[in-house]
Amino acid sequence: MGRDGKMTEYSIDSQYLNEEMKLKVYTPENFSPLYKYHFCIMQDGNDYFQMGRAATLSDQLHADRQIENTIFIGIHYHNKHDRRDKYHPDGNKQGDYVNFLVREVVPFLEEELPGFYMGNGRTLVGDSLAGTLALMTATRFPNVFGNVIMQSPYVDPHVMEVVKSAKDLSTLTIYHTIGNKETAVETTDGATKDFLTPNLDLQQYLSQQSLSYVFHELVGDHTWKSWQQDFKRALLTIFG
Repeated sequence: MGRDGKMTEYSIDSQYLNEEMKLKVYTPENFSPLYKYHFCIMQDGNDYFQMGRAATLSDQLHADRQIENTIFIGIHYHNKHDRRDKYHPDGNKQGDYVNFLVREVVPFLEEELPGFYMGNGRTLVGDSLAGTLALMTATRFPNVFGNVIMQSPYVDPHVMEVVKSAKDLSTLTIYHTIGNKETAVETTDGATKDFLTPNLDLQQYLSQQSLSYVFHELVGDHTWKSWQQDFKRALLTIFG
């Protein structure tokens, strides 16, 4: 099946991470530098393109005019240990990765592509740890990333502390889901954790703050089956 849009791969020689980082960029069918586009920046990028079917959804939703002009950007990891280092709240490269997003990815995209140059024109997306990273980055840099889609994020006291210490969440729009069966999730380090309870605690906190906040408790577990089925609704909520 042919694609309507176009996939281009870019690379950034990251000074923060000391490595070459690849960006997969999917532009919609009638892409033109004369229009402005929302940037949908997905960690776990290959997973969102393959299992989340981001390109297919982009084709459909743009063709049906259900979303505003949006460019999908995927950034991936090397392996599960690299992913933990970069995305986990206590990962030893998390600070460098956030700097890479804020100080290297955003300026690069603004130079290469016609964006809105404002926080609400940029969305961070992620599942599980990648969702955690999206939330923590946007709460620290709300003027850079105005929107978050987080599907089953990992939430611990450190994450709650970062969210609660954010000075002002009012400019953010957050889409948040958790599955009702996510009570015993196996994590990268082989432990089993309850994701549901801390996510409901986070939901309780966020729903009392002044921000645009949408929450859904899904019937499902900590897998791409749940996230893929929910992703279209997430995109319609943020870009519709």
